[in-house]
Amino acid sequence: MVIPPVILILGPTASGKSALAFSLAELFDGQVEIVSADSMQIYRGMDIGTAKPSHAEQARVPHHLIDVANPHEEGFTVERWLESAHAAIENIQRSGKSAVVVGGTNLYVQALLAGLFEGPSADESLRSTLRELSLAELRTRLIAIDPPSAERIHPNDQRRMIRAIEVTTLTGIALSAHQTQWNARGPSLPVGWQCLGLLPDPKSNATSINRRVKTMMENGFLDEVRRLVEIAPLGRQAGEAVGYRELAQHIAGTMPLEDAFEAIKIRTRKLARQQRTWLRRFRHIERSAWSTDACDGEKSKEFFHEVLGLENDGFKGNK
Repeated sequence: MVIPPVILILGPTASGKSALAFSLAELFDGQVEIVSADSMQIYRGMDIGTAKPSHAEQARVPHHLIDVANPHEEGFTVERWLESAHAAIENIQRSGKSAVVVGGTNLYVQALLAGLFEGPSADESLRSTLRELSLAELRTRLIAIDPPSAERIHPNDQRRMIRAIEVTTLTGIALSAHQTQWNARGPSLPVGWQCLGLLPDPKSNATSINRRVKTMMENGFLDEVRRLVEIAPLGRQAGEAVGYRELAQHIAGTMPLEDAFEAIKIRTRKLARQQRTWLRRFRHIERSAWSTDACDGEKSKEFFHEVLGLENDGFKGNK
């Protein structure tokens, strides 16, 4: 039985990526392990709102890069995730198994396939000067030298604003321009890897999102956020997670629960639209196959089984 060394699963939020990954893991019983490429599933205690695999699922299939960071501390960098992901994939392959990488954060996937954008080394003198500025002053300066980055970076994200100003100042080229060049290199799959993509139509995806948010609330999402914020305020990155920000505002008394519920659905649908835009750059990479069936549909599983050469009695070789 020959399985691709790495199977990469992509798709917008609530498209059925985790369900597909788990079904493949069970089909290849004991021969694969799952690597999460989700920037919020890394945080301990952020379970319901990130659609994290259950403890039972994690017990049945080994998962990597889940629950590896404290949500109350500073953000988990792309560099740190990439280093950890490479180590996890290497260890899985060393044990004679294959890795199923489930892409929830497309920036992570881009870094995995195309490497990191290599900017200039940190200039501590410049950073020290910039740290003395208020968030409003940093944003004003960033808007003046790199409007696209200012639009993309949250106004409260001091670290990323400082880095954008630093790169632009040291190189004379806006950070957004550097990243455009990085993106233009285009991702490509390492030899032997297989990419499976889920791209349900936006209406089906939106329906799935609304249903997921409702289920999350019924399963105790509000209580989860309350437990987290009672310990300490969430860190800057974790605190911006979809749903956690809105429910934290409700707990603080600044947003009615019904408004928070609607805001979560709206923001999740917006995230899915952004993810579909990102996914366009992955559509034509080699050894990739894409399903446009409805979220969590059995047709998608049947389609990917055929792509992988799977029949009822197991794996029959890559087609």
